[in-house]
Amino acid sequence: MTPASRSTDRERRLWIAVGLNVVIVAAQVTFGIRSDSLGLLSDAGHNLTDVAALAISMVAIRLARRPPTSTRSFGWHRGTVLAAQANAAAILVLTVWIGYESITRLIRPQPVAGGVVLVVALVAFVANTASALIVREPHHDGEDVDLNMASALVHLAGDAVASLGVAIAGAVMLVTGGWTRLDPAVSLLIGVAIARHAWKLLGASNAVLLEGTPEGIEPDDLAASMVAVDGVETVHDLHVWSISSEMRALSAHVVVEGHPTLEEAQVVAARVKAHLSTEFRIVHATLELECESCADLGPVCEIAPDRSH
Repeated sequence: MTPASRSTDRERRLWIAVGLNVVIVAAQVTFGIRSDSLGLLSDAGHNLTDVAALAISMVAIRLARRPPTSTRSFGWHRGTVLAAQANAAAILVLTVWIGYESITRLIRPQPVAGGVVLVVALVAFVANTASALIVREPHHDGEDVDLNMASALVHLAGDAVASLGVAIAGAVMLVTGGWTRLDPAVSLLIGVAIARHAWKLLGASNAVLLEGTPEGIEPDDLAASMVAVDGVETVHDLHVWSISSEMRALSAHVVVEGHPTLEEAQVVAARVKAHLSTEFRIVHATLELECESCADLGPVCEIAPDRSH
């Protein structure tokens, strides 16, 4: 699948998930008020953030399709990462509200209509599970995870689990005719679980925005593999980072063997770039070719260590 068709497919799947979530929110708010269930209302609030989060994700996908310009040479690819960061932050804010309301209800429990909670929560569970399966993307070993779609999946999967928990609580309250503290207790546990996943997603998106080394790449091993390319003597001032979840970039100073002509040096550079693309999925590599190491020429090459092998 080409990047353009993959982007269109992602947007289509997100639209379906948005439609399902709008219906879920309307049902949960209506019946949550009628049954006085914090579980349903907190789940409705979470689903409402899903609608906003999925909308942000779709906007990010459209931005990523825009071509590069003179002022944005890498295009808008980081829009998807910003969307993931915003989504994760929204989840964390919501879980704080859920925690506060849950603790309040634990201290001062209120009667809850367990039957209504059970039915509505089960419907929400089925709809959220379907949405998560629609948004979920197959992942193969060695491939990067698209953070934008991953953030949407975390929202939807979290809602599915939350709805299931609310349904179980509703069933217990229906059968026992009591246990009203179970409703806020389940909401509190769900909030903690969702916050944990959101925190990890926030860390992953921050790592991309701060131009950290992509997960799964060890710079020393990367440098060693570059040195193993025919015609390369040493590599230093190596930097590798991510533009987006699917676009890795690299810059490095490469000392070529001997004193080749410009044409011969360009052949070595082409070999290195092909190696980086095949073995590490680095699609944008900027190489400064040298006949001798520039380490003694000043502070420019001291940013990163010399990785000679």
